[in-house]
Amino acid sequence: MTHRHTDRVLFYTILSMVFFGVIMVFSSSSAVAETRYRLEMTHFLKQQLWWLLVSIPVLMIFKRIDFRKLETPQWAFGTLGLALMLQVMACIFDRNTHRWVKLGGFNLQPSELAKPALILFLAYFVSRRSGTINNPRYSIAPAALVMGLLFFSIGLGDLGTAIVLAVTAGVLFFVAGLSWRVVALAGGLFLLAGTAFVASKGYRVGRVVGFLDPEFVVLDRMDPNGHIKNYMRQASTSGDYGYQARQAKLAVGSGGVLGLGLMQSHQKLSFLPEAQTDCIFAIVGEELGLWGTTGVLLGFLVILWRGTRLFFVAPDDFGRYLALGVTVSIIVQAFVNMTMVLDLIPTKGIPLPMISYGGSSLLSTLASLGMLLSVSEQSE
Repeated sequence: MTHRHTDRVLFYTILSMVFFGVIMVFSSSSAVAETRYRLEMTHFLKQQLWWLLVSIPVLMIFKRIDFRKLETPQWAFGTLGLALMLQVMACIFDRNTHRWVKLGGFNLQPSELAKPALILFLAYFVSRRSGTINNPRYSIAPAALVMGLLFFSIGLGDLGTAIVLAVTAGVLFFVAGLSWRVVALAGGLFLLAGTAFVASKGYRVGRVVGFLDPEFVVLDRMDPNGHIKNYMRQASTSGDYGYQARQAKLAVGSGGVLGLGLMQSHQKLSFLPEAQTDCIFAIVGEELGLWGTTGVLLGFLVILWRGTRLFFVAPDDFGRYLALGVTVSIIVQAFVNMTMVLDLIPTKGIPLPMISYGGSSLLSTLASLGMLLSVSEQSE
């Protein structure tokens, strides 16, 4: 095996998307920082740059490490255990949203850090037990225990990330040879658990109902006494559950082909909630038009192309599953975010990788992509 140089196509695509994200974070947050939060217009930009100063070195460190050095129980179980411990802390100390752990002046989101940790664990687990992947006691039971704990602890506060993790695990196990029967059973259990998590919070029910039945025609027939509506209203400050989706579509549509111009968005002026985080793709569409959104989409397609290619050329099974896990995780998250902005699925709070504001998301994504680049550098 020969040592190859950096995959420049993948590497420069990552850097381009990260720095484009910094520009869009400033553009989407400058007005709302002053008007809503009474902060200086560069507040969110400075926060993102601080996280970038940490995340870029993490990217380069993982890029330079031979990925085979990560194929140890310490990395596989240690990082996942740390992520689970932080998530339990979030559930205990952040009683409102179960999402955040405060460390000094920064808020850390453990569910984001669980992504590279789970990918490492899955790559290690699947590569070691590929020959016995359908053994109930040796493989299925331990994997079900880990995924159940992770999905439950994260799903309490961040159902979108829990779904991304579940899909990533499902793809890796399926590719490794897990039988259709077990895949169907696991999918059914996760669907039931996801339904229970949606039902556990009124605002989640409101988002689903607002997407499927915006005029409440079916809901009024099913629930003439209005119990479900009352449950939804108790957890929401607004009864208009389709507002965010409409504003996002309005932003994308008003941008047209060429866009209104950088910094010229109207929807970011307190009309579109979470413009710098979950709905930043809508601001890209409004300010930079079809060309801007197509550029973002092409960036993720390059990651999909190079990551899928690595699955076939990686020197061993651990590298193959590591590359596949990173690729699936990032692409699924991007797909969920963009389809949510376009009102193709119910509204869900999930950032667009490398583009949205959020330090935990940026750190997690670049750590994962650093491992992907490492696999590339050690492949023929």
